[in-house]
Amino acid sequence: MNTKLNAAQPALDELAQNIGKLLVAKGQSIAVAESSTGGLISAALLAIPGASKYYRGGSVVYTRQAWKALLNSSIDTAGGKPLSEATALHLAKTIQCQLDTDWGIGEIGAAGPTGTRYGDPAGLSCIAVVGPGIECTIILKTGLADRTDNMWAFTQAALDLLEDNLN
Repeated sequence: MNTKLNAAQPALDELAQNIGKLLVAKGQSIAVAESSTGGLISAALLAIPGASKYYRGGSVVYTRQAWKALLNSSIDTAGGKPLSEATALHLAKTIQCQLDTDWGIGEIGAAGPTGTRYGDPAGLSCIAVVGPGIECTIILKTGLADRTDNMWAFTQAALDLLEDNLN
């Protein structure tokens, strides 16, 4: 068995600890629709004891089939280019609405080692957070081809964006 552990990657329970406290203190809930992070955003939120007080659910929507089956949506309804801020925002709004939460996170990206068939490079992610009176998006470009490192970087960026908007 060959395992790679990057010392720079924090433990899952460290990533969202403050977020969990803030959501509980505010009595608010969250849902996640993520793609290239493969469930790491949800895993970080769930690694906190008491997560059932704020986490309502999530989906890894990695394919068009998953969009249809899990979100009752289509990447085409997001409008424009698949890997875009508009698509990330569509994901966040859709999961927030479907699970009736205060907050929603949407993430779509190219983890690597190659880019997308649409010409997007590895290491590119678009992330959206929606919440009470908030719609916020960012584009993250790591410049990396390493799939695992990108997945962790995208996850960290999504959680940072959420925490910034929770404060």
